[in-house]
Amino acid sequence: MKSAVFMKAGQVTVEDIAKPTIQAPDDVIINVVRTCVCGSDLWAYRGLEDKAAHSENSGHEAIGIVESVGSDITTVQPGDFVIAPFTHGCGHCAACLAGFDGDCQNHSDNFSDGVQAETIRFQHGDWALVKIPGQPADYSDAMLNSLLSLADVMATGYHAARVANVKTGDTVVVVGDGAVGLCGVIAAKMRGAKRIIAMSRHADRQQLALEFGATDIVAERGDDAIAKVMTLTNNAGADAVLECVGTELSNETAMKAARPGAIVGRVGLPHEPKMDMAASFYRNTIIAGGPASVTTYDKQVLLKAVLDGDIHPGKVFTKRFKLDDIDAAYQAMTNREAIKALITID
Repeated sequence: MKSAVFMKAGQVTVEDIAKPTIQAPDDVIINVVRTCVCGSDLWAYRGLEDKAAHSENSGHEAIGIVESVGSDITTVQPGDFVIAPFTHGCGHCAACLAGFDGDCQNHSDNFSDGVQAETIRFQHGDWALVKIPGQPADYSDAMLNSLLSLADVMATGYHAARVANVKTGDTVVVVGDGAVGLCGVIAAKMRGAKRIIAMSRHADRQQLALEFGATDIVAERGDDAIAKVMTLTNNAGADAVLECVGTELSNETAMKAARPGAIVGRVGLPHEPKMDMAASFYRNTIIAGGPASVTTYDKQVLLKAVLDGDIHPGKVFTKRFKLDDIDAAYQAMTNREAIKALITID
């Protein structure tokens, strides 16, 4: 079968590898219908983090059809159409029961890898997989894209809003205009924010942020961006801030944009060794966040919202590619020619 392989920084290719098989009682083999490239996949591609040459690629979002299941699987069966989240929660440990299945305590291999492929082995699948009614042919192209977003970015944007305790009437700042940040705008609106300030320097992303519910756009960066936020909030700062990038500058901006006592919901994968906590101490800033609770959010709120047509997060996929053209998909995101690159599987 075909699978994406990380060759070296700046090069991803497709190779024929052995098709995965059931190896554990809670495994599920899934034939992928759609997958995609995540912003976090670009760190190694850009040479910003170490990754072994000629290794399994880091793709981790998919929807597909169940082919076979292990003996412990009771919730899905061959033929089912499913969302394969990037997390693999068990549903009954203390973390999962508290709504933090991104930090499941019952196994160490809690994250997907290598799903930019024709077929994948999904581990610990009994609770983590999310069944979609019907079959792919029952849905429009746009709906399939929105369903795919529930494997990661929509749930991650929602996680930022949830841990930041966004509530009715809040003023929210969203730091980051990638797919996660744009989904954070959707989530803030879902949770009742009255004002959503999206930080974006790119016209196409600004337009989508406004479509998703942003009320204001801040194109500036650094201190100029903070000054603009303070002007928009009468020098108070935001009630909640969603940090959706993970860099030193984005975290610093998020902390400064928050009013005293506000919560910063961090879902940008951190790539900086240190964070200065002194400023947050003196402003009583609450810091929360981490891996998203994908299965929890999909089952509780997001799948229904997509199926009912209340939200349309699939619009973050602005370019599509075949699996054979996986490197072009990475290039499109690296060069900011695509907000998020969709990969379709024949």
